[in-house]
Amino acid sequence: MNVAPFIVAGLLLLGAGLLFLLVASRRRSSTYKLAAGVAVAASLLLVWGNLAVGFIGSEDNPVNLLYGLVLAVGFIGAALARLQPQGMARAMFAAALTQFAVPFVALLIKRPELTMGVLWVIVLNTLFAGLWVLAGWLFRRAEAMHARS
Repeated sequence: MNVAPFIVAGLLLLGAGLLFLLVASRRRSSTYKLAAGVAVAASLLLVWGNLAVGFIGSEDNPVNLLYGLVLAVGFIGAALARLQPQGMARAMFAAALTQFAVPFVALLIKRPELTMGVLWVIVLNTLFAGLWVLAGWLFRRAEAMHARS
């Protein structure tokens, strides 16, 4: 029995949990914590899905490395924002745009035949972009609620 996938899964879950605690501890607002949860869940699902099956082709397809840009945009944006809600919202919206762009960049690189599989990749990326937009909207709402109080 190969235990490596279980170790990787455990490390991913541990990292996601610690990341959530780090970000969510910055504010008391439940909206901010929910936004952090959505962003961390999107990150976890993105990494896990890519490691397990890959979104574009198989998990061995090097084009899947483009998804690292989504995470980089989100993490760098969060660091630049110092985890403040307004900046976090911008970072999440930028991650959404990057997520949405990945399959189109992959299409330019690989130039595959347009099939239903390609359409499903675009749909999947749109759903993931929706998670990033949801996180951004929640961060923006947390900022608005904080400003009112």
